[in-house]
Amino acid sequence: MLVLLAAIGLQSWALPAARSCTAAEVAALTAPADAPYRLTCRATLSASQTVTRRILIEGAEASGSGIDCRGGSLGVPGRATTTRAPTIAIWSRRIEGTTAGWSRPSDVTIRNCQIHGNVRIWGMGAGGSMSDLLDSSRTPGHTAATQAAAPSNISLESVSIVASGSIPLYVGPGVTATSVLRGRFGGRSDSTAIYLDAESRDNRIEGVVFDVATAREQIAIDGSAGNVIVGNRFALGGRGGVFLYRNCGEDGVIRHQTPSDNRITDNVFAGASRFRPRTVVVGAREGNRRYCGDDAGYPFGSSADDGDRAMRNVVARNRIVR
Repeated sequence: MLVLLAAIGLQSWALPAARSCTAAEVAALTAPADAPYRLTCRATLSASQTVTRRILIEGAEASGSGIDCRGGSLGVPGRATTTRAPTIAIWSRRIEGTTAGWSRPSDVTIRNCQIHGNVRIWGMGAGGSMSDLLDSSRTPGHTAATQAAAPSNISLESVSIVASGSIPLYVGPGVTATSVLRGRFGGRSDSTAIYLDAESRDNRIEGVVFDVATAREQIAIDGSAGNVIVGNRFALGGRGGVFLYRNCGEDGVIRHQTPSDNRITDNVFAGASRFRPRTVVVGAREGNRRYCGDDAGYPFGSSADDGDRAMRNVVARNRIVR
């Protein structure tokens, strides 16, 4: 079987089933309800349809699922969203047993939607439980373990996210191969527009318009590597653009990976501060946080070195327009 998969250029792991949602499943998805809808199929909506209930895409059984809104909307306009109850949650599920494991979703696509609120993609620590992430960070193989536990190959295509408080797109620890293509970010965020958290990598943000009011920089690359941020347009409103750093010691979690091997090219920045533009800042913190000592005592990662150690990043052909 592996030989066959290799011959046709596919991944060596089992591909998810591609099943369209039934009419009954679409009716349940679009019906008003307080409880989140667990999506495990591919839903195609009409432009007149809206989904007001939260959406949960959790575990391997949700692999291959997704929504094509065809111009319709998800979420409730103006409703404040939180990190623990996002508009769309794409989460791994902890598998209990003698040796704990993780069931993760992969190959999920959200396209042609206006999303009111936020999208949260998370593996270890999903739902707010940080103990697994904390314990893993104290082992040398943390980066690989976190990536194996996290969602992978998540695509947001031609999606408009209207933020209403919390970070509109959070890409959590270990998440790999998230792509945001030809979209738009608007509304208001209490933090950043996109946050790429520690040990995540190979994410792509391309052709996106950022016109969202943020409290800080637009994109945070916190111990995330190998990302491509290309051909986007940012309206900064005097705030920062793309910051690369390693947030040493936060919550006691050791950051192993450095913000390295990222490519940030061909972006346009409007509304930058005249005296200190800060459009792309490589090495934005260098340990300058009060909690950096909270992960002390181990001979690796940010426990051994509070520096950002941002290396081999390519920053080129970005423009500031007035």
